[in-house]
Amino acid sequence: MKVIIINGPNLNLLSKRDTSVYGSTSFDDYFEYIKAKFNSIDLSFYQSNIEGDIINKLQESDSEFNFIILNAGGYSHTSVAIADCVEAIDTPVIEVHISNIYARESFRHKSLVSAVSVGVIVGLGLDSYRLAIDNIINR
Repeated sequence: MKVIIINGPNLNLLSKRDTSVYGSTSFDDYFEYIKAKFNSIDLSFYQSNIEGDIINKLQESDSEFNFIILNAGGYSHTSVAIADCVEAIDTPVIEVHISNIYARESFRHKSLVSAVSVGVIVGLGLDSYRLAIDNIINR
């Protein structure tokens, strides 16, 4: 089984950006952990701060992967284009958020991606990615 994690803007700053919200572990370190934990799954990772690059990667991933785990970051709340792309592709997408978007500023309470995803995991820190993979395995 092939799974790709696609992270959006500023997630490359994990371990540096607001550690009280996002923790002190970098995504690169966390990715090594989940690759070792789920060594029977072919896991890939992509991160971009650019909306169009995320859309391109979603479209490319549609024919290459069985599942997509998407943390579109701030674009979750603003990008009709990313939501349209998730809706248009055949590969199931699980949306994740490290922070609890419902306990933050009101503009973060609405995710355009949620309605077109097969599931959403919110507010459980980096463990949200592991839980998404557990869900994929148990399907």
